[in-house]
Amino acid sequence: MSSLLEVKNLKKYFNTPRGTLHAVDDVTFAIEEGETLGVVGESGCGKSTLGRVILHLLDSTDGQILFNGEDITNVNAAKMSELRKKMQIIFQDPFASLNPRLTIYQTIREPMEIAGGMSKQQMDERVYEMMDTVGLARRLVNTYPHELDGGRRQRVGIARALVMNPKFIVCDEPVSALDVSIQAQILNLMQDIQEASGLTYIFITHDLSVVKYISNNILVMYLGQMVEKAESDTLFAAPLHPYTKALLSAVPIPDVHHEKKRVELKGELTSPINPPDGCRFASRCPYAKERCFKENPVPETIEGNHMVACHYFREINQM
Repeated sequence: MSSLLEVKNLKKYFNTPRGTLHAVDDVTFAIEEGETLGVVGESGCGKSTLGRVILHLLDSTDGQILFNGEDITNVNAAKMSELRKKMQIIFQDPFASLNPRLTIYQTIREPMEIAGGMSKQQMDERVYEMMDTVGLARRLVNTYPHELDGGRRQRVGIARALVMNPKFIVCDEPVSALDVSIQAQILNLMQDIQEASGLTYIFITHDLSVVKYISNNILVMYLGQMVEKAESDTLFAAPLHPYTKALLSAVPIPDVHHEKKRVELKGELTSPINPPDGCRFASRCPYAKERCFKENPVPETIEGNHMVACHYFREINQM
């Protein structure tokens, strides 16, 4: 397989009255075509900002974005219009992301109208094709978002993202606002579509049980930085970074006879505004040493594509 998307040293900073907020700071990774990269971390770690910068919904501060081997870091409006057909997003809130004044038909059809080049009949056929694909009954074609439940609204969002036949989709917590039973339906639907169309996903979530189910590889972020990246099974079986271990310890196990030891993080959260030198997790890390507060760890490849950014991960994992 070849890498469909490559991100190199990507940064996104915001100027605030208190200083510079490092939302995404020096993140590097690649995604193979047809695979899913899960991106996890606490709220405020930069997951959603990362996805939006890749799609140019936000401009990057520094770094490089390659799509199909082509540098798309800085592109003009005409080129961006072409990229929109290949790169799409599914938003977190299936109600807020849909225009309440548009029917389901109008919502799914809108991207085709903007792109142009299709007749009304072609657009009509494509709308119904997408509704069939995502499991929306055709009788709902003239309904409005407020008339649908959360699961159906999210299916509309997925249909809108798919209508231009993209290659790559950023899924920004697409099931977090849904009931558990509906979550399973949407996840299965997304996997079926991926297998049928060869889609590539970035799946952003805070739910580790969900990300294990859908992802080939998982990237763990903390305050804008990548702290660990590995294949899904490897990360869950042998996490190396203390932060990853703490996240995994919080995943519930449906077994009353199994006692799980929870890793509790203590200490003050480092501010992402003008962060100090050193590891940003050091103030909460039970293994932090003097070096951790002075020197920022660089991601290191261990085996295969397992990467970790920690000065003392070898010592920690021998304890």
